[in-house]
Amino acid sequence: MRNQTFYAIILTAIVVSLTQSDVLAQVKFKEKTSFQVSAPWSADYDVRSDIAMVYGINDNNGNFEERVKGYRDKGYEVQFMTGIAWGQYKDYFLGEWDGKNHLDEGQMMQNGETIWHGKNVPYTLPTPSYIAYMKTHVKRAIDAGVTAIYLEEPEFWARAGYGDAFKKEWQNYYGFPWMAQHESPEATYLSSKLKYQLYFNALKEVFSYVKSYSQSIGKRVKCFVPTHSLLNYSSWHIVSPEASLANLDGMDGYIAQVWTGTSREPVFYNGKSKERVFENAFLEYGSMVSMTAPTGRKIFFLTDPIEDRARSWDDYKINYQATFTAELLYPMVDNYEVMPWPNRIYKGKFSVQGMQEKQPISPAYATQMQVMVNSLNQMPLSKNKLNGSQGIGVLLSNSLMFQNYPTHPGYSDPYLSNFYGMAIPLLKHGVPVETVHMENLANKNTLKDLKVLIMTYSNMKPASAENHEDLVKWVKNGGVLVYYGRDNDPFQNVKEWWNTGGNTFKAPSEHLFGLLGIDEKAVKTSYQVGKGKVFIVRKDPKELIMKANGDGEFISTIKEAYETEAKAGPFITKNNFVLERDPFIIAAVLDESESKEPLKLEGLFIDLFNPELPIVNEKLIQPGTQAYLFNISKVENKNRPQILAAAARATDEVVTKSSYTFIAKSPSNTNNIMRILLPAKPTNIIVKKGGTDLSLTKNEWDEKSKTLLLGFENFSEGVEVNIRW
Repeated sequence: MRNQTFYAIILTAIVVSLTQSDVLAQVKFKEKTSFQVSAPWSADYDVRSDIAMVYGINDNNGNFEERVKGYRDKGYEVQFMTGIAWGQYKDYFLGEWDGKNHLDEGQMMQNGETIWHGKNVPYTLPTPSYIAYMKTHVKRAIDAGVTAIYLEEPEFWARAGYGDAFKKEWQNYYGFPWMAQHESPEATYLSSKLKYQLYFNALKEVFSYVKSYSQSIGKRVKCFVPTHSLLNYSSWHIVSPEASLANLDGMDGYIAQVWTGTSREPVFYNGKSKERVFENAFLEYGSMVSMTAPTGRKIFFLTDPIEDRARSWDDYKINYQATFTAELLYPMVDNYEVMPWPNRIYKGKFSVQGMQEKQPISPAYATQMQVMVNSLNQMPLSKNKLNGSQGIGVLLSNSLMFQNYPTHPGYSDPYLSNFYGMAIPLLKHGVPVETVHMENLANKNTLKDLKVLIMTYSNMKPASAENHEDLVKWVKNGGVLVYYGRDNDPFQNVKEWWNTGGNTFKAPSEHLFGLLGIDEKAVKTSYQVGKGKVFIVRKDPKELIMKANGDGEFISTIKEAYETEAKAGPFITKNNFVLERDPFIIAAVLDESESKEPLKLEGLFIDLFNPELPIVNEKLIQPGTQAYLFNISKVENKNRPQILAAAARATDEVVTKSSYTFIAKSPSNTNNIMRILLPAKPTNIIVKKGGTDLSLTKNEWDEKSKTLLLGFENFSEGVEVNIRW
């Protein structure tokens, strides 16, 4: 009896130890994954991420507190998201809130029409009364017990800026009468600069209120801004505070809103304009990383299995894989919004080739998506680098948004080609090019690992002379600067710091070159500056991609800058990107590159883009496609039973010498597939829901990998799995 008790105690200790380990892992990842949702909880889209961001006080017919409680009761960390520039705020705009109609605060175009987000929902100008109204929404959310506030999409359309409310703000900010933005480049620049500042101030004030109010009641509520990338807003002619928010007190981080809808915006390369979704997504995510990394702010990466615009399910799947791959190629980010609007994904209907009627999501795509989404719960941070020549960056500035609309004689930049001209050729040659935000140059972390920086002022302008001082310091310490630009666009002459207050420079580059000790009128193309080097090429970057074969000289220049001047090692060209984030392998092979060869990976893998989760020993990745693999050889503690990949989230894991039990949860009415590592082939598998046995759709043992392929129907309330060997 005493021996039995002793062994029981030891067995219990083993189980408790393993259970505590699992609990610690769950605590670590408690705020790792999220989704945004306005609809009440439903078993049909119970995604089982860590966080449910309940959207909108008035959305989905109100009942906000009930919606919050519904998700909290199902075990979610509940947070609050709402639009800052638009939303279901009809009570404010129609006068129910304060007895005054506020529709005149909508963003107005030149023709006098308001830009609408929906019926009686304008894109708004953030007036003091509107900000006061928004504070009532965040207060109600805090009182409902949310732990974070997300004010999404601070957007001011470039084509707006004509209403009386905007004219009043102009007078207050600039101290002189409003100027119509279509009448001059200077008016365009100043108009965009004001729009930028208005939403910066609005977020600053609302976030300050969130912090002070939550602290006054003994809580600490975090503040985030879900926002499109600087590249997308510039391309779509929208102005937003973007990078400046990273240094805002009370700002805890961002959600990088990148998905098929933003990344499919056409870009030029080799004289052709078309969708290049993977490349664009890679650069969009990168611009969000460069905006936040030096400041230490937290960032979530978003991607969407579908998108706002109605397309086919096949289109969604192909582009979801492309954007999903792109986000995983940034190993310094491990927080994800796994999807927006899960009810739209699981309950929506979209076209399928060859079928007249729109169809719901297919079981296969739902399973694949759930495998991908659940893998994010275990995606590790990694210090590994993307393969290729590291340390090459392209300079960005918030002012990229300031001169795209309206256009003026002497300026044309279709599809943001003056930016993409510096970046797309490098990507197509397999160079993992970075982006660098000018607003962060003063931060010592911004340029510390950079070898070559490429820049232009053909599409943006520096915010201050200090930006140039930071660049000069970096060059003198050994950095290599490559400047492209003709500096003849009409925005070079807007009244800004380089031509006012005693400065008389015709272009901001003149100030930069002066600090570098360069006579910009000289015919030389490269200059030694301290320990560094400066290349000046009098071409606008758009010329490199809007013409066929226009990037040859550019690639040669960057090669020389990297190898000869920066002495950074070989300048490697290829047609692929591969990253290992143990145990995951993420790979993309580019089309339109010199090499047309597929990439071959060999090992013992699970193919995570295949809803059957097959074991593969060789993966051939064709140009224009991506792969997502689980490397079984990288599994730690191979003797311990564990789920390697699954279309459900497992909890309550218990391991003994001869059994492995857990509960699997995922949206009901979907199919689960699991690849489970076991010490031996199972002798008995019992799968139950609420005490009732479920039939298995898959029960296959793979001896080489020591894995079980297990399939059964998913249920939101959980399926109990008991495996014995």
